[in-house]
Amino acid sequence: MDAINRRNAMRIGGILGAVGAFAATGPARAEPWSWSPDGSVAGSGAGADPMTVWDPEADALVADLIDRGEVPAVNELLRTWRTNGQPLPAGLPTDLRDFMEYARRLPQWTDPGKLDAAIQFNKKRGLYLGVLYGFASGMMSTVIPKEAKAVYYSKGGHDLKDRITKTAKLGYDIGNANAYAADGEMIVTCVKTRLVHAAVRHLLPQSPHWVNSAQEDIPISQNDIMVTWHSLPTTVMKHLTAWNVPIPEHESAGFLHSWQVAAHLLGVRDEYIPNSWPAADAQAAQVLDPVIAVTPEGVKLADRLLGLGANIDFALLSKPVLGAFTRFLLGDTIADGLAIPREPVWDPLLRLSWGPFIAVREGLLAAVPPLGDPYWLLDEFLRKAALIYLAELRMPISIEIPTMNRDMTQPHR
Repeated sequence: MDAINRRNAMRIGGILGAVGAFAATGPARAEPWSWSPDGSVAGSGAGADPMTVWDPEADALVADLIDRGEVPAVNELLRTWRTNGQPLPAGLPTDLRDFMEYARRLPQWTDPGKLDAAIQFNKKRGLYLGVLYGFASGMMSTVIPKEAKAVYYSKGGHDLKDRITKTAKLGYDIGNANAYAADGEMIVTCVKTRLVHAAVRHLLPQSPHWVNSAQEDIPISQNDIMVTWHSLPTTVMKHLTAWNVPIPEHESAGFLHSWQVAAHLLGVRDEYIPNSWPAADAQAAQVLDPVIAVTPEGVKLADRLLGLGANIDFALLSKPVLGAFTRFLLGDTIADGLAIPREPVWDPLLRLSWGPFIAVREGLLAAVPPLGDPYWLLDEFLRKAALIYLAELRMPISIEIPTMNRDMTQPHR
């Protein structure tokens, strides 16, 4: 490890100089970056605006792999690397192997007790998590302009179902009891995703379609990763809290910790990873809430996302029902902006029945009302959505480094 650090020190220093140059001409915030690193897992930091920070070590490495034409062979080898404790496959380029051995290590501040508590949280709240990851977090990605454009114009925008399935793998893996154990897959998923991010940062600036629509020179900054991060655990916890779902404090802290570890493995600097839910909420108020907006790319992605269940023989996963859940979770302003039609049956059903339904499921009502059709429909939706979610992930899913952007002349899938 000392060897790789010494060897890369001068190289990284040069790249950081380039990062500084980009920062001078990069997009400005509506307000200056003010979130304090005192609220991070590191407890301190330089305080640099994460919008001007990327992942220099991974970026230089993957750019070299692409330019050397080695990515297809690397992808073939990495298809065999599936579990956290599994040795890296033989034959990887030395620079990639050194980086991955370093990148796969859990941070020193990892707390096994908190990860155990996260397992209990995920077991109890699995049905809710499936729906929230899909319709709160997943659909929110279409109204995060930078993310929507990066997805739409990258290779993932062509075959959206494949891209979403691979993204969903992150939520699936982190919810497993063995997520970070030797036989789990979360570390592998994070490291591979980090490599994919680096490839997109190299490739998208070569796309004239993205260049003509983007506000930044380089996609997927540390800020952008944390925006997406907040669309997952922070958004999920806000909804569970609003629904009055009772969560023991140690399980809440464990759920947060599992995502803190994930952020570190995705290449986020520790000084940007919140150390508590109040710190996460404060950061989200600065990086996520102000950027929510509808774009033409986001509208197209949302329509395609809602249509992914069209081939599923289950009426509760039809496009109108999925649209109603999106409207319920993200609100009328976002749903109207995404051109999601109002549903005369499901919209009022969700508004009026969801609160009592949650209360019944959680045993919060002293006198349980008769469980009529609305409750059955909602419960069945939760179960079927979770079943489909898991079924999509039963096949081997290979997260692979792209070598090209989306071909805009080809019809999407």
